[in-house]
Amino acid sequence: MKKHIKSPRPDGLPLDVRQNLKAARLARGWSQAELGQKVGLPQTHVSNIEAGRVVPRFDTLLEIVRTLGHDLLMVPRSLVPAVEALVRDQHDEDDTEEERPLYADDGPR
Repeated sequence: MKKHIKSPRPDGLPLDVRQNLKAARLARGWSQAELGQKVGLPQTHVSNIEAGRVVPRFDTLLEIVRTLGHDLLMVPRSLVPAVEALVRDQHDEDDTEEERPLYADDGPR
C-alpha cells in the first residue's frame, strides 16, 4: 500500500507577506471592508488573513494581491535577497520628493 505524503498546512501566511498586504492596502487608503468589497470577501475574512488566522486559497490571495496593484512572483530562493534589495531600493526612490530621469545631467563636472 502506498503512503501519501502530505505537507502540513501552514498556520498562516508568513508575517512579512501579511505585513506587505496590509501596507499595500493602507497605501491605497482602503479599509479592510473596502478591500473585501473589491475582492468579494467580508471584512472579517480580510482581517483574519492579515492576522494570520486564515490561509487564503491561492486564487483568493492572487486576487487580493492584484487588486492591491501587486503581483506574485516565483523567485529562486538564492535570488530572494537580491530581489528584496531591488524592491527596497525602489521604495526608497519612491520616497524621494523629486523624480529625476535615469540619465539626468547633474550639471558641469
